[in-house]
Amino acid sequence: MRAPFQLDLHVPNFNWPDTSPEAFFEKLVEIAQTAEESGFSSISMMDHLHQIPPVGPAENWMMEGNAILAALGARTSKINLGLLVGGVTYRNPALVAKLTTTIDIISGGRAVLGIGAAWFEAEHLAYGYDFPPLKERFERLEDALNITRMMFTEPVSTYAGKHHRVEGAFNNPKPIRGDIPILIGGSGERKTLRMVAQYADGSNLFGDVERVKHLLGVLEGHCDTLGRDMGEITKTRMGTMYIAPTHEAAMAKLEPAVAGAADPDRARAQAFVGEPDEVAAQVQAYLDAGLDGITFSMPDVHDLESVALAGETLSAVIGTKTV
Repeated sequence: MRAPFQLDLHVPNFNWPDTSPEAFFEKLVEIAQTAEESGFSSISMMDHLHQIPPVGPAENWMMEGNAILAALGARTSKINLGLLVGGVTYRNPALVAKLTTTIDIISGGRAVLGIGAAWFEAEHLAYGYDFPPLKERFERLEDALNITRMMFTEPVSTYAGKHHRVEGAFNNPKPIRGDIPILIGGSGERKTLRMVAQYADGSNLFGDVERVKHLLGVLEGHCDTLGRDMGEITKTRMGTMYIAPTHEAAMAKLEPAVAGAADPDRARAQAFVGEPDEVAAQVQAYLDAGLDGITFSMPDVHDLESVALAGETLSAVIGTKTV
């Protein structure tokens, strides 16, 4: 069961021009429905309690990701739904399994479990969560991967890990498809990509074309060691999209964002920018490197014409458009 995230619209920012709290959700529904109709395979939310750098200041709006996904599941019909990615430190893994299955039932079988080891220490401290050392967070992630898969697929679940356990746990009704795809976010070569090879149906990476080629080689090595077919894993790369009908209009979107970035070089390196043919060529370079698709945010995601242009352009490249 590969993760259906080949063309993912990631929505990390909720502060849109002329959008009040009362109007926020209906605007998000419009964005999701536009993405669905223009060919996106999925829409994803962050799993944070306040805004993160460099997206915006901490006091900016932040919604709880699972609640948003459940609500969008009731207002869409085709697009897949997931966190990119859920922090393993924020919830008991058995609860994560129940939450994700609930989203799957509401949406008619469109949930994806995105999960990772968590990273934002300041957020943990602000909201009273422990922030264990990285070694322990990866141990917790491995527990969560075992528990959630078991609860998605087994009639009753019993598992004892290093930090989490279940004993006679039920998860009924079961997911619509009999399982839920699991996507692990991150580019760590020794631990993260090994867990992808062992447990995941999707992997979301970072980096330019040469870095992605290297990471895919590392992942292939882990798959070979474990006897896993790497073709069973949907491999994507995170980026930011600045698309417009003309090159000049796209650059006019990019430059203010780069100028305000803490790391302008990194912001440029993560960007897909240009008119449709330019952006299509940039994405094709990653597909040629071995990726199955991309996931990206759009600073102007509130502009439905831009969302539609991105979806129509890239669904033709990646092959996600359905009638």
